[in-house]
Amino acid sequence: MAKQDDAKQDDAKQDDDASGERWSHDVTEHSDALDLEDDVFTWDDPARIAASLKRSAEASDRRKGTPYQSAMSMLTFYVNRAGANLPAAQRDVLDRAKDELRTAFGRD
Repeated sequence: MAKQDDAKQDDAKQDDDASGERWSHDVTEHSDALDLEDDVFTWDDPARIAASLKRSAEASDRRKGTPYQSAMSMLTFYVNRAGANLPAAQRDVLDRAKDELRTAFGRD
């Protein structure tokens, strides 16, 4: 059974490599829970990012948690998956966007 699981994982990895995209990129681009604005995580204004995520989360009828949970989860997911590839300046912007998101939802 383990060999079958390994083969499935190898096939999935090859599919990802062949398409040039990873599953995390696909989740960010095609989230089933939120309809994100294009390139929202590349913006340089934390308040604008937070406002966009808030709008998306509140408008979604597909999310499982609260709007706050969905918005914060998507932001955290992006930061965590970007890892070392995320420039320090953009990581700082996104960290400040988390603070803005907390404030926007009255959770500061």
